[in-house]
Amino acid sequence: MIKQYVEQRDGGYWITGRRVSLDSIIYAYLAGQTAESIAQSFPALAMEEVYGAIAHYLANRAEIDAYLTKARADFDGKRCAARDSDPTFYQKLADAQRQDAVSHP
Repeated sequence: MIKQYVEQRDGGYWITGRRVSLDSIIYAYLAGQTAESIAQSFPALAMEEVYGAIAHYLANRAEIDAYLTKARADFDGKRCAARDSDPTFYQKLADAQRQDAVSHP
């Protein structure tokens, strides 16, 4: 019997039966993290699931990369819309971040 480590649900890719997105695993993998360090970051996952997720990505790279690109574009669009809807809030947030950087170098 072939075990499926990744499933599609709610418009995204998820580790089968878990609340961990494939995105989380793949972004860590693409950043150079090893499967072992990824597994440490996600204690709900077994090492087998992390390797299974990476294998799924490598076997379906074009499809998953297209999904990640679209998801990033959707996120960027929503972020811009949020900034446009309340510029005062985002200006206060930027000011607070600058102040924090000055106080805690």
